[in-house]
Amino acid sequence: MIARMWFGWASRANADAYERLLRNEILPGIRARSIAGLQSIELLRRSVADEEEFVTVMRFDSLDAVKAFAGQSYETAVVPPQARSLLSRFEATSRHYCVIENQSA
Repeated sequence: MIARMWFGWASRANADAYERLLRNEILPGIRARSIAGLQSIELLRRSVADEEEFVTVMRFDSLDAVKAFAGQSYETAVVPPQARSLLSRFEATSRHYCVIENQSA
């Protein structure tokens, strides 16, 4: 399994709007693509200094499944224009990790 992690930051003024966009449009849009091998999507948020930090963690069966989502340049972050307009900054690339252990409580 591959975990794809991406980080973005929004001002406090834009953070709730960004979260709503993710929950109501972007994440459902990804799920609607029915990408073979996409297992899950997690959205994390925390306050840091004068911003809100967002992390997405997507779990895929394989690197081929990641490429089905992001394309051949799979490390490039997938950030739609409407999301970019609400973010103060974001990482241009995503990080990919092999999941070596995954236990549920």
